[in-house]
Amino acid sequence: MPRHDPAHREPTPEPVAYGLLALCRAGFENEVAGELQALAGRIGLDGFLRTRAGQAFVTFECPHVIPWPELAEACDWRSLVFARQLLPWFARVDALPDRDRATPIVEAARTAGMRFGSVALETPDTDEAKQRSGFCRRFAGPLEEALAKAALLRPRERGAPELHVLFTDADTAWLSACRPGTAALWPMGVPRLRMPREAASRSTLKLAEAFFTLLSEEERAATLRPGLRAVDLGAAPGGWSWQLAYRGLRVTAVDNGPMAPSVMATGLVEHVRGDGFTWRPRHAVDWMVCDMVEQPARIAALVADWVGSGRCRHTIFNLKLPMKKRLEALVQCKEIIHKRLARGGGYELRMKHLYHDREEITGYLTLTTPKKA
Repeated sequence: MPRHDPAHREPTPEPVAYGLLALCRAGFENEVAGELQALAGRIGLDGFLRTRAGQAFVTFECPHVIPWPELAEACDWRSLVFARQLLPWFARVDALPDRDRATPIVEAARTAGMRFGSVALETPDTDEAKQRSGFCRRFAGPLEEALAKAALLRPRERGAPELHVLFTDADTAWLSACRPGTAALWPMGVPRLRMPREAASRSTLKLAEAFFTLLSEEERAATLRPGLRAVDLGAAPGGWSWQLAYRGLRVTAVDNGPMAPSVMATGLVEHVRGDGFTWRPRHAVDWMVCDMVEQPARIAALVADWVGSGRCRHTIFNLKLPMKKRLEALVQCKEIIHKRLARGGGYELRMKHLYHDREEITGYLTLTTPKKA
């Protein structure tokens, strides 16, 4: 294993990296480690995992240098379910001095053999690490200034890699670089979404985050237009229904429980008392969303049937995963969906453990080819 201290490394003529780094919710390190191991296998990467329960990040470390373009091509934060951030790292700086952290970080950045278009300072999402968020805000300016002075920061250079500096503790920084558009939409993968007063429950933030994370800007514009029709299964008290109505969709909210008055006041929500597993619409709708508390396999079968039968064109849903068998449950749900939809043509399934999720993951499912007659 090579040393990562930049004092023991010379600048390279070509961009290089030493492995993969992923951020996650604390407690999900094992799931991310499994995904990183699988990713390394797919791209032929040799090395080993390093992780610790509760630290909210996982690294895959290679015993030899890897051309950065090879790893950067394989790193897109959307490609792993449980990772909030996925980056190819190229240096670890230990024993950062209290008075001048910028200089060793700049020297480590120089060894990567590339110039950067932007800088993001991050920490793991733990109580201890959050205490350094103020430092990151204060340090961003001086670090950018030092990088620019060293001719390593070129904000106007089109397509230049993004530099990410992860402070895992007060003395240690991991440096990573990624292609523009492949890192998480927000630093650390933590969205800053405002909780609307009228939304009835904080679950509305899950659907809002899902729209931003699982759909592209073009897809949101095309599929979330005012006037389209949606069904919300297990809707009460209405957090997801409100999110749809806020975007101008007409919503049928299906639940035997009561809906919040603020949701009904939108004038776009019709409340139907019924069982989300047995209720069906008279006509096909554009969207079905589902946040019911039920076994994940049963939810997977339900959403696959809605899409496969043509009752809806798109669906976003939550799977409540068992704590000790998350990966196994995820594989089972994917197999259920594939078995139901593979007969009728192509489909697109995207899944992510969102920041606003807890012991669950959120999925987006749609057909990519017309259903055969």
